[in-house]
Amino acid sequence: MMKKRIPMLVAMVLCIISIVVLLGQRVRIPGDYVTVAGALRIEPDYTDSTIPYNIAPLNFNIRHEAEEYIVSIYPSDNSGSAINLASKNGSIVIGPGKWHRMLGASKGKEIIFSIYTRDAAGQWFRHDDIVNSVSEHPIPGYLAYRHLKPTYNWWRDIDILQQSLESSKVSTIIDNSACDDTCVNCHSFAAGNPQTMAMGFRSSKNGVGTLIYSDGELKRLSAKWGYTSWHPSGKLAAYSMNKVKQFFRRTGMEIRDVVDLDSAIAYYSLEKGKAIKIDALAEKDYLETYPHFSPDGKYLYFCRAPILWEDRNTVPPKRFKEVRYSIMRISYDVDNDIWGELEMVLSAEKTGKSMLVPRVSPDGRHMIFCMCDYGCFPIYQSSSDLYTMDLQTRQVRPLEILNSPYSESWHNYSNSGRWLVFSSKRQGGLFTRPHFSYIDDAGNARKPFVLPQRDPEHYYKTLQTYSVPEFMIEPAIVSLRALSRNIQMKDWIIKVNQPISGATKKYGEKTQLETNER
Repeated sequence: MMKKRIPMLVAMVLCIISIVVLLGQRVRIPGDYVTVAGALRIEPDYTDSTIPYNIAPLNFNIRHEAEEYIVSIYPSDNSGSAINLASKNGSIVIGPGKWHRMLGASKGKEIIFSIYTRDAAGQWFRHDDIVNSVSEHPIPGYLAYRHLKPTYNWWRDIDILQQSLESSKVSTIIDNSACDDTCVNCHSFAAGNPQTMAMGFRSSKNGVGTLIYSDGELKRLSAKWGYTSWHPSGKLAAYSMNKVKQFFRRTGMEIRDVVDLDSAIAYYSLEKGKAIKIDALAEKDYLETYPHFSPDGKYLYFCRAPILWEDRNTVPPKRFKEVRYSIMRISYDVDNDIWGELEMVLSAEKTGKSMLVPRVSPDGRHMIFCMCDYGCFPIYQSSSDLYTMDLQTRQVRPLEILNSPYSESWHNYSNSGRWLVFSSKRQGGLFTRPHFSYIDDAGNARKPFVLPQRDPEHYYKTLQTYSVPEFMIEPAIVSLRALSRNIQMKDWIIKVNQPISGATKKYGEKTQLETNER
């Protein structure tokens, strides 16, 4: 047995020695080179962006044929040491320690990426530098997202993950294989704090409901929350109830589509332990969805469109491409639990488009939203772009630097208002990927960059899609085991008698959802 182990031990020692020698080698910048005009293409495209000083290393691939590559990364004012890296295949992986030290010392400055390539004849070339600006504003530490295959006919292999934006380390919040392949979805956090969070689930075995985690306690609610927005106080959450149906087209790059046959908005009070309809947001002749509380908690923004069909079961209804949502809001007094009057913010009649997913900046000045040709589901529409509205002047303009020929959709501000995360299909139109953009005082966006990964080839190796990206100020602490166990419980901790959406009433009729807490 000992004789068999000796070769293995020798191999391990040689491997360790080779690693130490490799790490000890210093990368030398070529002294004799030919200057070539034009910057090389790198993927992901980490060029000309504003990045946070605490972001994980922006590892990338150089898309240019060469025998050898050298990259030198350094501050624009040449303060501090450069990070010099060599590669045989164009894959550039940056050490996190040196990277964070450099960015920490470069706040408010620029960092330069100088790229050198060598051809088969031994000649070195220096290409135009790549420049990125380093913001003084940090990005939140974590991002949560739903991780799944872009399929439509099963609930397997669905996770809700959290990824450190400082290290790219990924951990699991919930893995649906641990709870009978139950579909998990619609995760939401109060002001980005997972100490108060909600998560939806549905399956034939475990039922349809919502998990609520608050004050260190996890509860299983017998009501399916749709799109959810927590009040800044953390005392309540507004959520949509949607009768959403998917269907398919025969032609086109995206053959899937979605229609919301009926919907309404309700809210759940943690203090009262009950869910209550908002009468003005449960009108029989309208679709109401995508609730969003303003950062000061004084308004609930939402999207509304008239229902253009009598039959709320046929899919698709005949006039579904004529449905266009307006953005509205309703005032709210949290101390007295009183809702005010409806107010039009941006009318679909004015734009001729459908406006969805309103998000108000933390300072209350701007609102970013999606605008697409029709309907309620921007992720399936290549026409979906991001727009911003100045809530003081009511001026609307596209955020052109964020938009692409493909769908831009789910988006959220950081608590500071300096960073925006959004979903984009710009990498070919099939998979959604989280992108980030710096937002300045005037509400202008900077060139976006994709969520960094440790492996530069990550997005070309994975067939998973990332959806519903949400900033988190810290990682979720409720355990996967506790979440899975609660999904699989036979009894409901909180029972809510709730119509899905078919029982919406005329505005003015009293409707309160009865609840019984055990």
